[in-house]
Formats: sequence, C-alpha cells, structure tokens
Amino acid sequence: MKVKTILVSQPAPKTENSPYTDLIEKQKVKIDFVPFIHVEGVSAKEVRTQKIDLRSYTAIILTSRNAVDHFFRVAEEMRFTVPDTMKYFCQSEAVAYYLQKYVVYRKRKIYVGQRTFPELSKIIKKYKDEKFLLPSSDKLKDIVPETLNELEVNWTRAILFKTVVSDLSNLENVFYDILVFFSPSGIDSLFQNFPNFQQNNTRIAVFGNSTVKAATEAGLKCNIEAPTPETPSMTMALEKYILEVNKK
Repeated sequence: MKVKTILVSQPAPKTENSPYTDLIEKQKVKIDFVPFIHVEGVSAKEVRTQKIDLRSYTAIILTSRNAVDHFFRVAEEMRFTVPDTMKYFCQSEAVAYYLQKYVVYRKRKIYVGQRTFPELSKIIKKYKDEKFLLPSSDKLKDIVPETLNELEVNWTRAILFKTVVSDLSNLENVFYDILVFFSPSGIDSLFQNFPNFQQNNTRIAVFGNSTVKAATEAGLKCNIEAPTPETPSMTMALEKYILEVNKK
C-alpha cells in the first residue's frame, strides 16, 4: 500500500530546513507531528523528599536539554545560587551548547562527551574526587547508573522531571499510513490512549533497539527501523521505504 500520511510522535521541528520538510516536498506526503509523551517538572518539595541538597555537589552530569532546564529550575525554586566553581559534564555538544542559556560558557568548567554516555564516562573517570549530581527523569536508561557504578565515583541521582503520557483522544478517529516512534514511552502512550489499537494496514516505524523491543512486545510489527548503516536517520529510513512502496 502506498504511503500518503505519516504521524510522527514528537513535536514539530522548530527549524524550517528540517529533513522532514524535504521529505514532504520530495515524496509528496502529509506529515503531522503530535507528541505522544511530554515532560513535567518535579516540584522542589518533592525533590527535598529525595534528600537532595544541591549544596553538597561539586559537579553536574547533564544528559539532555531537559536535565539542564530542570536543574536550573529546581535550583531557582530552592533559592540555590549555583557557584561559579561548579563543573558541568555534558553528554554531547548539543547539551553543552544549550547550557549557555544559563551560564557564561567561557567562565565555567564544562566537559563535553561526543554523543553517548560511555564516551562521557571516560571524562568523568578523570574526576573521581568530585561529588556528582545526575538530574534525570523518572525513566533512566540502565547504562547510565551501571556505568557510573563501574567508575566507582561518588554520584547521586535526582529525579527532577517525569515523562508523562499525552492525551491523544483527538486522534481516535484519525488514521495514518505510518506511525513513527522514538522511545518505548511512545509505544506505552499509544496503548494507554487506545487500548484496543489494531495495527491492520498501518506501518510502524521505530528508532532504536529499545523501541523495537517495546513495539514487538506490544504485538506490533515493525515495518521500518532506524538507525541502520544504510539509513542512520529516521527520515532516511522513511524515504527509502516510501520510494519502495509508492513506485509499485
């Protein structure tokens, strides 16, 4: 069956020159963006129940932009002035760049990984005397605590935000040729919103092994998978699939 409509379970890109824009123009498909999950901040009161005292830490491990936003939000709510001596360990350049929203970059001690957490851990390993705080959501990839424990560094996790299922009731009678997912939480959201969802002729596109696993366990057939050596991005995987089925 040909592909005419796609639903991406994420917010719409903020830039006009998005790969999705190219996909729409080249393949003449309609793409809608609806976040299946969203993030809600945890209150300072709730953070205190985790026995988190921000004054106790000398370094912050930041794995996402959400972690950056919610660390500084909670610091403000707790009336904690982040000292200039604080060290920041950012998982990627994108996270480090985003940190400039809150600190003067050149005046801070900022250490940047390449992309993955194991890559960042090689830098963290050199600073075993620090007391690390890991701001995170309620859902955390196992590799993060496992890696930090292996390093034997002094670290504490602070749950500062939560991943929440979005209300998708307005999609109940809307059908798409392809549904695109980027996390197990997106799959959870689909079935929490539509417990009786039947895949039928809907194609499922998934990004990452954990998402593939969640989709398969939920009884879905994964028609499109990324990243692969041939299609390292979701838009490339979608385009390859559309070219194959739409030419028939």
